[in-house]
Amino acid sequence: MTLRARPLGIEGAYLLPYEVFDDERGLFATPLQGAELRRVSGHGLFPVVQTSYSVSRRGVVRGVHYTQAPPGMAKYVHCPRGRALDIAVDLRVGSPTFRRHESVVLEPAAPVALYLPVGVGHLFVSLEDDTIVTYSLSVEYDPRNERALHPLDPDLGLPLPEDVTPILSERDRAAPGLAQVMEEGGLPDHRTCVELEEALWRQGTPV
Repeated sequence: MTLRARPLGIEGAYLLPYEVFDDERGLFATPLQGAELRRVSGHGLFPVVQTSYSVSRRGVVRGVHYTQAPPGMAKYVHCPRGRALDIAVDLRVGSPTFRRHESVVLEPAAPVALYLPVGVGHLFVSLEDDTIVTYSLSVEYDPRNERALHPLDPDLGLPLPEDVTPILSERDRAAPGLAQVMEEGGLPDHRTCVELEEALWRQGTPV
């Protein structure tokens, strides 16, 4: 592996390059290598209870999505086809990196995955038609626990590409802005998120 796993600028979030072997038959990829995750983070992966994937046309924006904590949700994300601009934003009130965002291009040509901790919001923009983004999740999706922020909210200031016309779901178009959600107390608490995630690590792959 040429690149090395490293922390992102959001506490508890990591970028993890992975190996792809390409020959005349096609390719074989290893999106998760536990040793690299443990080396950079000091812990293994959470117990995966759900895997999902999306297929998106160019311009589709999915997010900003996060999960009420508890139960909270940690994610492991990668892009096996197409190209996506993936953005994580720290929504944990009290976090030392609260409101900070990080953007990473996910694509098979430069294969990297993202580990996103409990309480971190997630968004991606599809940069090509038929882009696939896969998710490994620490809890099963339950719409009663899911929350959203408007991706174009200027208070978030997310770096959506200017050459892409955003295509949003009805849910995301109707999502509130950061100021409203903060006023209503709707963001997750940092300490609670850390405790929830530490409990996940104890259930997952040992260090």
